[in-house]
Amino acid sequence: MAGGLKEVRERIKSVISTQQITKAMKMVSAAKLRKAQSAIVQMRPYSDQLNRMLSNILSNLGSDASTKFGKARPVKNVLVVVVTSNRGLCGAFNTNINKEALAHIDAKYAQQRAEGRVSVMFIGKKGNDYFRRRFKDMALITEHINLFANLEYELTSEVAQTLMDAFSSGKYDAIDIVYGRFKNAAMQFPTVEQWLPVAKLESTNTSKMRADYIFEPDKQELLETLVPSILKLQFHKTLLDTHASEHGARMTAMDSATDNAEELLKNLRINYNKARQEAITTELGEIVGGAAALEGA
Repeated sequence: MAGGLKEVRERIKSVISTQQITKAMKMVSAAKLRKAQSAIVQMRPYSDQLNRMLSNILSNLGSDASTKFGKARPVKNVLVVVVTSNRGLCGAFNTNINKEALAHIDAKYAQQRAEGRVSVMFIGKKGNDYFRRRFKDMALITEHINLFANLEYELTSEVAQTLMDAFSSGKYDAIDIVYGRFKNAAMQFPTVEQWLPVAKLESTNTSKMRADYIFEPDKQELLETLVPSILKLQFHKTLLDTHASEHGARMTAMDSATDNAEELLKNLRINYNKARQEAITTELGEIVGGAAALEGA
């Protein structure tokens, strides 16, 4: 019985130690989440409006102007950018993004994958860990895997420019981004966006949707500056979304782990007290029995 009590005491100490760690991680994630959430909440309306404007402009361009980033061509070579976190302990957040990326590739680019024409670029280590262990038929690119170490716009725009140059040169015919869209601390959604070529607005009635823009100084000159800027901002927004989603998912996971540890502690303490009472009862019975035997002698 003494051995059993000692084992339960050790388990209680271990669970308390783990609970202290999960509480600390929850607090750290909550502090980081506030900053990350503020960044994406301020960025998203601006980015979404610019993206809608870009799609509208490209959908209504006449024959007198065009942009290389809006021209769709036969898709032979594909790049899928998978944005995950660098660390785990955030529930199923990274797994959901990786599975969404794989499902997207199989659904949209099955032929290109069979021909070995699908490349996957990773931002965040967890995506690379998932793909490199399971899939050898896709080219895996890890050049920008540590981009989350510094999410300054100047750095993320350089990566976006590199991707735009690859699309312009014909290296890739389509570039899609898979990332975690942030809604709140408890809800994050794996999301797929077609980044290049820029998706045009779909409408059954073009005349009603046509926007009458006035371009100054020149339509073509303006597009050559406007379109890359919006694409860079859109790319930056996906990183901020995933960054906030990671901390929200980790805070929720650590909160759940802390609650589970508390429930486990409750059960362990009940078991410990029961075992201790049984041990005391047994010892008292032995003492009473021994005393009675002495009196009888």
